[in-house]
Amino acid sequence: MPLTRYHHLIWDWNGTLLDDLDLCIDVMNALLDRRQLPRLHRARYHALFDFPVRTYYERLGFDPVEDSFARLSVEFISGYDARRLESSLHPAARRVLAAASAAGLRQSILSAYRQETLHEIVQHFGLAAHFDHIAGLANIDAHSKLALGHALVRRLAIAPARILLVGDTLHDLEVARELGVDCALIAAGHHPFERLHASGAPVFADLAAFAAAYGL
Repeated sequence: MPLTRYHHLIWDWNGTLLDDLDLCIDVMNALLDRRQLPRLHRARYHALFDFPVRTYYERLGFDPVEDSFARLSVEFISGYDARRLESSLHPAARRVLAAASAAGLRQSILSAYRQETLHEIVQHFGLAAHFDHIAGLANIDAHSKLALGHALVRRLAIAPARILLVGDTLHDLEVARELGVDCALIAAGHHPFERLHASGAPVFADLAAFAAAYGL
């Protein structure tokens, strides 16, 4: 599957380039522990996590009367942001981004992470030079990237058929289909291989497998 048909790669950040799965589980377990709710492990997280994030919180058993979604969002993001630099990039992330740039592909990030913090962490890892655009949400609700994606595609001003979106969740696939762009999914993040594979989209075990399949 050569990348020659594409002019631009749109990358998801959390779970796709950044390996923050265990951090997300750990931070959420702190919220659950404070309320004496069942803890998460990877299998349970993979079964329950979804977009919109509000639905995921409901599945975890939080009482919406005692804990509003807004309150839980602030509590989770505060815990996550305090530890955000504990996460590292997925092992092949730097190599794949560099290879894509060397191949003449333009690249951007489309993320449900808050814009200001997204810019900061991309700079922290020294990756900003790879990206034409770094697009994050204006708030911490992590509801959907769809509107943000439409705005990004308009800014790119190229045919959707020339764009490949790379993500790690079914929401990334949903966004790609709404935008009319192709999608490849990496099963090393927030949704497991089985859920991604059932969608019919191309799924790869990790970024190294993706790179090998696309000739990077």
